[in-house]
Amino acid sequence: MTEALPPYLAGLACAAAFLAGLVDAVAGGGGLIQLPALFVLFPDAAVPALLGTNKVASISGTAAALLRYARNRVPIPWTTVGPAAIAAFAGSFGGARLATHLPKEWMRPVVVVLFAGVAVFTFLRKDFGALARDPHPASWPAAIVMGAVLGAYDGFFGPGTGTFLLFGFIGLLGLDFLGASASSKVVNVATNLAAILAFGVAGHIWWALALPMAVCNIAGSQVGSRLALANGAPFVRRLFLGVVLLMLGRMTWEVIGG
Repeated sequence: MTEALPPYLAGLACAAAFLAGLVDAVAGGGGLIQLPALFVLFPDAAVPALLGTNKVASISGTAAALLRYARNRVPIPWTTVGPAAIAAFAGSFGGARLATHLPKEWMRPVVVVLFAGVAVFTFLRKDFGALARDPHPASWPAAIVMGAVLGAYDGFFGPGTGTFLLFGFIGLLGLDFLGASASSKVVNVATNLAAILAFGVAGHIWWALALPMAVCNIAGSQVGSRLALANGAPFVRRLFLGVVLLMLGRMTWEVIGG
């Protein structure tokens, strides 16, 4: 992708990046906004190039949100989250390499079912993620498996990875929504970094667009993490449910041919 970038398209992509950063900093799911925007704005671009460009913008906002959570001393169980992030890095690199060769359409029905289950479970369990509890003794290996699986998914396909991570950290580690949001950023930074390396080696990143989108994604993440810190776990839970329902609707629409 070496052609000149029309300013109005760059502006729309940056606006989408800002909104994606805001949503992703709180509840994950920024890919619901940013990646579809790139496909709509640049329909003739190569898919791997759009995926690689999206990852550069995403990692910037995710890292910025993580730093804000860290500065505000949101607790992160590093002894578990760290190994999960390492496993996710390896999984994401492999998934991104596959993304340049294999079709992704078969993933959509699986993701629809997963999002439906997450939405129903979270809605019915009113106390889910409301309060932190002691991690389960088996959470360490489970977190590594979760990191590897979701890392591979993020590198290969991607939509909703942050949301799935948030859900997993609550279920596996007993974190509240705020702590799980911060922990998911650690793993998401690892998955995005691995994907950037994989796409970058193959030349599939449009840097002229990726860098301004990264700046806007960071700005959005600062607003989102500030909202999360100010309003606590109940706010994150509400936005989490909203993101899950929106992604469920969008993925269902794609599966039925919308």
